[in-house]
Amino acid sequence: MQEKGTISIHTENIFPIIKKFLYSDHEIFLRELVSNAVDATQKIKRLAQLGQYSGELGDTTIEVAFDKDKKTITITDKGLGMTAEEIKKYINQIAFSGATEFVEKFKDAKDANEIIGKFGLGFYSAFMVAKTVEINTLSYQEGAEPARWTCDGSTEFEISEGDRKERGTEITLHINEDSEEFLDKWKLQGILDKYAKFLPVPIKFGTKTESVEDGVDDKGEKKWKSVEVDNIINTTSPIWTKSPSDLKDEDYLAFYKELYPMSEDPLFWIHLNVDYPFNLTGVLYFPKVKNDFEFQKNKIKLFSRQVFITDEVKDIVPEFLMLLHGVIDSPDIPLNVSRSFLQADGNVKKINNYITKKVADKLGELFKKGRKVYEEKWNDIGLFVKYGMISEDKFAEKGKDFTLLKNTKGELFTLPEYKEKVSAIQTDKEGNTIYLYATDADKQDAFIQSAGKKDYDVLLMDSPIDSHFIQHLETKEEKTQLKRVDADVVDKLIQKEDNYENLLTEEQSNKVKEIFEKAINSQTYSVAVEGLSPEELPVTVTMDEFMRRMKDMAQMGGGMSFYGAMPDNYKVAINGNHPVIDKVLKAESEEDQTRLAKQAFDLALLSQGLLKGKDLTEFVKRSVELI
Repeated sequence: MQEKGTISIHTENIFPIIKKFLYSDHEIFLRELVSNAVDATQKIKRLAQLGQYSGELGDTTIEVAFDKDKKTITITDKGLGMTAEEIKKYINQIAFSGATEFVEKFKDAKDANEIIGKFGLGFYSAFMVAKTVEINTLSYQEGAEPARWTCDGSTEFEISEGDRKERGTEITLHINEDSEEFLDKWKLQGILDKYAKFLPVPIKFGTKTESVEDGVDDKGEKKWKSVEVDNIINTTSPIWTKSPSDLKDEDYLAFYKELYPMSEDPLFWIHLNVDYPFNLTGVLYFPKVKNDFEFQKNKIKLFSRQVFITDEVKDIVPEFLMLLHGVIDSPDIPLNVSRSFLQADGNVKKINNYITKKVADKLGELFKKGRKVYEEKWNDIGLFVKYGMISEDKFAEKGKDFTLLKNTKGELFTLPEYKEKVSAIQTDKEGNTIYLYATDADKQDAFIQSAGKKDYDVLLMDSPIDSHFIQHLETKEEKTQLKRVDADVVDKLIQKEDNYENLLTEEQSNKVKEIFEKAINSQTYSVAVEGLSPEELPVTVTMDEFMRRMKDMAQMGGGMSFYGAMPDNYKVAINGNHPVIDKVLKAESEEDQTRLAKQAFDLALLSQGLLKGKDLTEFVKRSVELI
């Protein structure tokens, strides 16, 4: 048997296109060929189960090997095998049935994943790294003869009689000069670890040395000897393929360590398992989320039938769940998946919604089952839950029952509980409930204490996402405003009918304003004399809530960069009812007035952490003189 032929008259420019497009990612040739070997192996097992193959299945381990001297990589399976006719049908015709369309459609394509697989080209990815590819195969069918196929990357092939004695297929790649980096044990091991770590059929790649017991020595202590064993690179039944009822906590934790050996233990996890209206299995872990959550992303691995596809799951997993770790496996997502496919595919949207629901249900269940334990974990999961509330309406609907607000005393409340706690005392004269919050309890302590004197509660909003979460709360909670505790004096933050009157005359107020403006001598600060409680500080420095919030969001990259670039502007509230202001007015000389005003102003800056450098040095010197 010998036959030469041309794959298709339309394909002269197919191979250069394959090489060009897949150049940046040519390690996936191994994923494609090993995946094909797995398919062939699983099919023979299925035929045996159905009674359509009565031969001995035997050891079905797939073997990957390389020979540096001969410059070859070989992938061998004991699967279905092929006859010469099947080679013509599957390798020659099917792969190129869409060849003309392929050339037209993809000559300008950017994404390798748009190409491979779409036209049955998975096998042909071998030509990214090989100058010649050889198939030596023997079909499982009774009486079948072995066949060999050879192709040198042009459109010509040759089929001849093979010499394979056992069922299955051996694919040999004669590696081209540009790709000799793949003739390296650690390079190949790395690619197999990445793509084939959880394939359902054992994959052997060389051997490894292990220590085994070898009796005891003269002192009765165990002896060990080194033996060479097959290096099986994969776990064939990872936990997401098992039923949750068959697994213990230790199994989930051990699997997490296998995926992320350097990470702390996760807080908890969700086992996904659905077969209608789409297929999806997986395990998602809630890690301890650090404040630099940007660096936590891309930790979910996407598989299709246990073959690794990608860890860029942005379009499959809702944005806020990108902080999770773990594995999602869905045969409904093709192996060679492009971004445009993910964005348009109906199944992907359903998967997205399903995962959101499962996560919300799990959090709700944890909260109901053990609120105390949930509260203890809030510091770790709060950022994640708030992110979900902001970015996903479906999550926010359920999330309002298990989202917690923390105050500066460390107490935690659900959203309805907090509303009930503060609405009686923190409602202003317009009927708005005002939530006060601090972003740095130490720095804003004077303002928190000032609020405390009126029995007002102050929330702690110190995570990187809180500037956005505050906006969300104001949108969702009716007649509710959030104001940072240092955005103004407390009487102005929650304006009541019975505010203090300024006891200074208009002339005195103008004089005080003039003294302070001269002492401060800066356009950054605008001075106002107000009637406040005599117990409040003589001078308070604040930044307007709106400006402060826009600046916070600009820092978070919230599209407010215009505000981030604007200079800081502060309001200086002079308490006309405080004895210190009376003292300033009655000072003997203009110089004394300026000195006292500057001292009071610097104290206000100091309490905000705004007094620095030369100004701080002068303040200390002046304080010593005053003593």
